[in-house]
Amino acid sequence: MSLINRLIKNSTIEDTAVLTDSKIYGKKDMIQTNVPMVNVALSGSVDGGLTPGLTVLAGPSKHFKSAFSLLMASAYMKQYPDSVLLFYDSEFGTPKGYFESFNIDMDRVLHTPITDIEQLKFDIMKQLAEVKRDDKVVIVIDSVGNLASKKEVEDTMNEKSVADMSRAKSLKSLFRMVTPHLTLKDIPLIVVNHTYMEIGMFPKAIVGGGTGIYYSADTIWILGRQQEKDGGEIAGYNFIINVEKSRYVKEKSKIPITVSYEGGIKKWSGLLDLAIEGGYVVKPSNGWYQIVDRTTGEVSGQKMRAADIEDNGAVWKEIFSKTDFANYIKNKYTLVGGALIQQEEQDDDDE
Repeated sequence: MSLINRLIKNSTIEDTAVLTDSKIYGKKDMIQTNVPMVNVALSGSVDGGLTPGLTVLAGPSKHFKSAFSLLMASAYMKQYPDSVLLFYDSEFGTPKGYFESFNIDMDRVLHTPITDIEQLKFDIMKQLAEVKRDDKVVIVIDSVGNLASKKEVEDTMNEKSVADMSRAKSLKSLFRMVTPHLTLKDIPLIVVNHTYMEIGMFPKAIVGGGTGIYYSADTIWILGRQQEKDGGEIAGYNFIINVEKSRYVKEKSKIPITVSYEGGIKKWSGLLDLAIEGGYVVKPSNGWYQIVDRTTGEVSGQKMRAADIEDNGAVWKEIFSKTDFANYIKNKYTLVGGALIQQEEQDDDDE
């Protein structure tokens, strides 16, 4: 028996394996949502999506964080019809209508109300201990932003007004314990969180909860928004996904997603500006757009207004099927791996 096989046999860890055969380094599960630019924000590719590990959606109130989390959970549950959603709820601001609008089967949702971090920690660890690698589970925590620590609650009950210095440590402990299980068992965990503004001359949004959640996360979005107006009336919002941290996407990327009051998430949000930037669509005259034939470089097709193309599935399917637009997007947003150590070339004289 070879040395490496003897060491594998001797290991007390069940998943110990030669790296080339390791389940942990195998192909990661990737759950594609039906919104291409959400997939880009998650993975750098329009046909990518949600991966196992910790995904954090941070931002102020009313920034569509819960809806984005349910969009991802819905995609997972659609791909795996026998899967279960563990929904930890501390804010109770997600009505059943939200689940219905994302076609989530509520008979497959385990709703767990939580009041403090320790309660969440004890329950989620007990659930993760029960889950096996082949089980299909997706977890949403909505949210950790306002979740108190047990000490904070006890101090209040005892009429103590001292500052709670344990909350960040409690959150760090939670994610330190949870993170290995997510990777080993291929479980996506989507956490809704708040942000606060840094003090200084040029303040920026900071993810709440201390460094623990930041270090553990595979993906962190900080969400912003701009009003979408129809005349003088607010018709919805352009939400800007700021990629704060990612293992797949270039950090600081900004990805717009439009949500209207009337129709919800616009599936093809964010693609028009990219298509113009890459030369797949041109705007030869004010207010009109045309598709470019990438084979000949000539403008083809009928003239269309922005409203006719922005959320027109037939147009985008044609562009994706007949051009390399998907690769253009991937090259723009995806992190490109390279050699970590630069190899020195030998001079001919040294040979």
